[in-house]
Amino acid sequence: MAGAGGLPYGQHRTVIVQHLGIFMKAALCTHYGPPEELVIQDIPSPKAAKGQVVITVKACGVNFPDVLMIQDKYQFRPALPISPGGEVAGIVKEVGEGVASHKPGDKVIVSTGSGGFAEEVLADAGRCVPMPENLDYAVASSFFVTYGTSYHALKDRAHLKPGERLVVLGAAGGVGVSAVELGKAMGAYVVAAASTQEKVDLAKSLGADEGFVYPTGSLTKDQQKALSEDIKRLTGGQGADVLYDPVGGDYAEPALRAMNWEGRYLVIGFAAGEIPRVPLNLTLLKGCDIVGVFWGASMARDPKTGLANLKEITKWIAEGKLKPHVSAQIPLARAGEAIRLLMDRKAQGKVVVVP
Repeated sequence: MAGAGGLPYGQHRTVIVQHLGIFMKAALCTHYGPPEELVIQDIPSPKAAKGQVVITVKACGVNFPDVLMIQDKYQFRPALPISPGGEVAGIVKEVGEGVASHKPGDKVIVSTGSGGFAEEVLADAGRCVPMPENLDYAVASSFFVTYGTSYHALKDRAHLKPGERLVVLGAAGGVGVSAVELGKAMGAYVVAAASTQEKVDLAKSLGADEGFVYPTGSLTKDQQKALSEDIKRLTGGQGADVLYDPVGGDYAEPALRAMNWEGRYLVIGFAAGEIPRVPLNLTLLKGCDIVGVFWGASMARDPKTGLANLKEITKWIAEGKLKPHVSAQIPLARAGEAIRLLMDRKAQGKVVVVP
């Protein structure tokens, strides 16, 4: 049976409902596996319930939790199918009951946890921050998670002071770049460490005072010793007052060995792929702290402080004091490629998916 326009009835109906915005396109993880197995599908558009907004996605930042989520390695396990992407910049399309802080047409930035690799996403209105007019969508979607994580780490967890020596591992990745920039803005002496000279040069161009290259893969004892010596050498022989580690693996112990007295070693993540085991006697000998950093959980437990931090970061970016580095913008149809860049540790700065 044919409908109007000569199309089969069911196909014609699909065209109509898509045109009316009942469906949207999304990149979905339908089963755990590599990013190349994400699929682009039409799914129902979200509807705003009480306290919620629907956002038309203009850009979505890619973060390491996306790498873990599609492989079933993340701390949380959303039900399949899931759309990765938890850092969105876009335009409010619809508001739910009781929402007075935002209206349709407002430009906003929000951390959603997931669902951002789509044309529309549902978000809690209270987590949305107005988007400064002088930012483009790619930049606006590139800093909430990374700069939010780093500011929480350096300000709330490490209590970084002006003049202290901050060492950043993985200094050219998304969180690494943000730690370098924020560390400088907070008055620290910043040492950037990364896997290539090109990456170190990027970190130095963004404000790092010094930098060095470390080897990749499994580290030998001699390579681990050299890593410790490089940190001590570039911190005036004293070691790191604060060490920011999103890498983990074989890098953790030599980094911990290079801590200053009463230093704070920040556990950010495990991009090297392995959760390290470290000899705790090092904390005794150096009087140093190992400090866990879980920005998402801190936002849930203390949203007032978390939102205040994000508003402060947004203000600094709008004023040009911080300049998030977007290295790649990838269309939604190739969203898997964006995650692959992070998985293979090839990203320099932030990767963004653009519907």
